Amino acid sequence: MTRHLLIGLCATLIAVPATAQREPSPEQRIDRLERQTRQIQRRVFPQGQPADTAGVIDSPAASQVVVVALSNRIDSLERQLAESTRLAEENGNRVATLEADLARLRADLDGRLRRVETAPASNDATPSGSAEAPREPVVSAAPEPAASAPPRATRTGDVASDGEAAYDVGYQLWLQKRYPQAIGALRAMASSFPGHRRVSWANNLAGRALLDSGQPRAAAEALLANYRGNPRGERAADSLFYLGQALVALKQSAQACKAYAELEEVYGASMRAELSRLLLPAKARAGC
Repeated sequence: MTRHLLIGLCATLIAVPATAQREPSPEQRIDRLERQTRQIQRRVFPQGQPADTAGVIDSPAASQVVVVALSNRIDSLERQLAESTRLAEENGNRVATLEADLARLRADLDGRLRRVETAPASNDATPSGSAEAPREPVVSAAPEPAASAPPRATRTGDVASDGEAAYDVGYQLWLQKRYPQAIGALRAMASSFPGHRRVSWANNLAGRALLDSGQPRAAAEALLANYRGNPRGERAADSLFYLGQALVALKQSAQACKAYAELEEVYGASMRAELSRLLLPAKARAGC
């Protein structure tokens, strides 16, 4: 029995080294893993990466620096773009104002030329001796009111003509899709000719130009102001209609439906035919 026990112990002692040879030790396994990791690091980091970091410590720091640098560059570009946009709008407004002033000067010059051309006829109608009348204070005092009346009427006509010309400048710019310049010209017309019938037209078209240029919020504010400021203006109903369009663009369909309902309630049958034709599909788009 003792012999059999010794044989069993020997077999066990022999089996243990064999098993140890078949299964690597933890140190061997760790060495193998380190070698594999270094091989992977050499492929991922061909320029050399510390083995102890394995891209976990240094890489995020480097990536964060890059992200911050890119973010700063984007912020700088956005500021430059905003500044360029502001300067472009200011220049457009200046150009539009200059064009409106030029139109007024042209209309004023035309009026003066017409008055000069009609002046000989009025002189022929007066007595030949009346040419010296303005030199005598006593003689010129009586006819002075009658002589000053026609210039006042002419000036009123000139203001109306100048307002039409100034509005036409903005309208032509709008047709050419030069929206910033059109907005500047139309607003200049409205401020330069208060009380003119085209003021309602100018404010409405300025709101439409804002909407056409992708500024629905500014358009809604301008159109609402034109409607509320002069609800009897010739384009007040149009402003209420395009207010609904701007609200749809702002994804405020419920408010747009209210604007369309008010348009029908306030203007109804007095609404022009073109606006009535556009109203039904507009309400359908808003889901009214």
